[in-house]
Amino acid sequence: MQDRDGWIWYDGKFVPWRQATTHVLTHSLHYGLTVIEGIRAYAGPDGAARVFRLDAHLRRFFDSAKAYRMPLPYSLAELESAHLNLLIKNELTCAYLRPIAFYGPEKVGVSPRGAQVHVAIAAFPWQSTLSEGAAERGIRVKTSSFACYATNTGLSRAKVAANYTNSMLAIQEAHEDGYDDALRLDTAGFVAEGSGANLFLVSSGRLIEPEPTSALLGITRDSVRALAKDMGLDTQVRRLTRDDVYLADEAFFTGTAAEVVPIVELDRRQIGEGDAGPITRALRTAYLSAVSGRDERYAHWLKRAA
Repeated sequence: MQDRDGWIWYDGKFVPWRQATTHVLTHSLHYGLTVIEGIRAYAGPDGAARVFRLDAHLRRFFDSAKAYRMPLPYSLAELESAHLNLLIKNELTCAYLRPIAFYGPEKVGVSPRGAQVHVAIAAFPWQSTLSEGAAERGIRVKTSSFACYATNTGLSRAKVAANYTNSMLAIQEAHEDGYDDALRLDTAGFVAEGSGANLFLVSSGRLIEPEPTSALLGITRDSVRALAKDMGLDTQVRRLTRDDVYLADEAFFTGTAAEVVPIVELDRRQIGEGDAGPITRALRTAYLSAVSGRDERYAHWLKRAA
C-alpha cells in the first residue's frame, strides 16, 4: 500500500502518497490509541463519486475521539471538505476512505498529554477481502474462542484501533480453520458481532439483531434497519445465543467493507437452506441501490464529490 501514486490529506495539506509518513516513536504506535473510520464512495448514475453517509461516519469519528478525550484539531466541516476534495484530487469515483487521528512522537510514556494530535485521510480503490462471489453466495463462519472485550474494560462505542486486536485474533483463528469469518460472543456467552461487522438474523419473517452492548454501532447496520423498515420489516433487538443463529432461517453480516453478506454456515451447521435467503437478498439489493444513488429515496445519505 505504501508504494503507489496519489495524495493523502495529512494535517490540512495534500501530501504525495509516498511522503505521508510518520516517526517510529509515534505515541499511538506504542500505546494503541488511534481513532479510525472506514467510509465508502460509489460512482453515481452520472459517474461522479458519492460518499455514503459521510456525516454519520464523521460524527462517529468525533464521538470516538471524545470518548477517549482526544481533542481533534479540525472541525467536522473541515474534514467533510477534505474527504470530498481528496476524492477529486485522486480522480477516484469508487473508493475506500480511511480517516485516522493519532498522537504523534512529541513524547513517550503512557499518558498522551503533551503529544500532538495528527489527522490524516487516505482514499484508494477498494478490493474485497472475501473470495470472488462470496458476497452473493454466502460465507462460512466460525464462533471465535476469543470473547469481545467486556463493557467495563474499554469503550465499545468508540471506533479505535486498539479494539481491533481482538478482531484480529478472531479472524486469524477462523481463517486457519478454513472459515471466511468469525462470530464473536460477549463475556457472558451471548452473540455480539463478527470480526468487523454487525449481525442480523431472519426468523419466521422477522429481522432480529443481538443487543449491541459489546458491539460497535455500525452505520451500515443503521442503514439496513432503515431499509428494512421501508420494506415493512421491523427489527427486534434481544439477547441471542449461538442456538438462535444455528436455527435461524437466514443470517447476514453488515459493514462498510462487507456491505450485506449472507452467512450460510456457522460452526459446520447450515443456516436455513444453505444459501442467501430472500430477505437477505432483498436487503442487499436495496442497500446497493441506495449507496449507488439509483434509489432517490436515500439521496440524503450521499455526498457528491464535484
